[in-house]
Amino acid sequence: MKVMKLWDKGFVTDKTIEEFTAGTDRSTDLKLAKYDVQGSIAHAKMLHKIGILSPVELKDILKGLEEIGETIANGSFVIEETFEDVHSKIEFELLRKIGEAAKKIHTARSRNDQVLVDLHLYAREEIVNIREIIKTLFETLMALSEKHKDVLMPGYTHLQAAMPSSFGLWFGAFAETLIDDLILFNAAYDISNQNPLGSAAGYGTSFPVDRDMTTELLGFEYMKYNVIAAQMGRGRLEKSLAFAMASVASTLSKMAMDICLFMSQNFSFVSLPKAFTTGSSIMPHKQNPDVFELLRANFNKIQSLPMEIAMVTTNLPGGYNRDYQATKDSFMHMVDLLKENLSVFNFAVQHLETNKNIMDNSTYDPVFSVESVNKLVMQGVSFRDAYRKIGEQVLNGSFIPEKDIKHTHKGSLGNLCTGEIRKKFDAVYDKQVKC
Repeated sequence: MKVMKLWDKGFVTDKTIEEFTAGTDRSTDLKLAKYDVQGSIAHAKMLHKIGILSPVELKDILKGLEEIGETIANGSFVIEETFEDVHSKIEFELLRKIGEAAKKIHTARSRNDQVLVDLHLYAREEIVNIREIIKTLFETLMALSEKHKDVLMPGYTHLQAAMPSSFGLWFGAFAETLIDDLILFNAAYDISNQNPLGSAAGYGTSFPVDRDMTTELLGFEYMKYNVIAAQMGRGRLEKSLAFAMASVASTLSKMAMDICLFMSQNFSFVSLPKAFTTGSSIMPHKQNPDVFELLRANFNKIQSLPMEIAMVTTNLPGGYNRDYQATKDSFMHMVDLLKENLSVFNFAVQHLETNKNIMDNSTYDPVFSVESVNKLVMQGVSFRDAYRKIGEQVLNGSFIPEKDIKHTHKGSLGNLCTGEIRKKFDAVYDKQVKC
């Protein structure tokens, strides 16, 4: 059977041009294949309802699509070089399986809304998957926060020891920040949860398509009512998810940086088991935190994604433009990269060991000066006079932190508000996200 392009009109495209325009679609589209089948099943049922497909044709098409779906699920589905993309491959396979009826499946739709449906379904499901991993990481960090709530450490501003802090606060801070990231994923989910099918090439179709029906069949909560708005969603969908991905990547890149810094012998705040470190080919003493360095690098790469998509799509004219194809490969690669790195981060951070005697080092005695100022203020001294008095003591070397001040500060730093943070996370996590 001759392989035909979806847009075939009888002329042959130059091979160099064909290879260039196909780009990486064959490999990236494998990730969209199951969604393309789902969209085609919904579209076929709708075509039957409006009289385009007979009952027999619908039955044959659904059977053929289900068989193709099985090959996708078991990993035997491939997109050969003779095909431009997943859409042409699936239509070819359907034609091979059921014959002429397959030629009707593309009625009232375009590759434009077809790929949009695939991307919306893909993004929606991947957001659910990413949220699950974030939830697991949140629970890990909260557990570490509670476990280490009584271990004091110096807090830094300007990379200078500033005030007493605790590992409980440090772990808990990143856990609570994940809630902000989750809010962005919820917003991206709402954007992905809109049905673009029926917009065709961006200007609708004269066929009496039932878009409410396909919206329900595909489980979308909303519809993109304006057909031009549906096509304008290309690029915006990817960018919305990219911003959410960049946000959580920023959170964990900062934590990875802290861990690398804290593992330095100049700090010695935390350590990793030897099995979690790597060595040097020339320096026998080295135990390097490569895992967190690579995590930091990968999270920083992910933070570049919104800008990459913006640079490709900014100021494009209305309607579909082939430029959008250039966003697909990096977008889908970064989704996989984020999921992998979130899981590795969750695994590695559980094995961090904290130094419980950091604050015994006299180097950090000055960080208790704020508490000494506060104590004088509570005794009736003005803040400005108390500040000056303690400041002079620190400068001339006479400042001695009181043991009860250390104890008092340790108690206040142990109040982590874990119950309130968990409630906030649950409220955000439970917001109408389902696949």
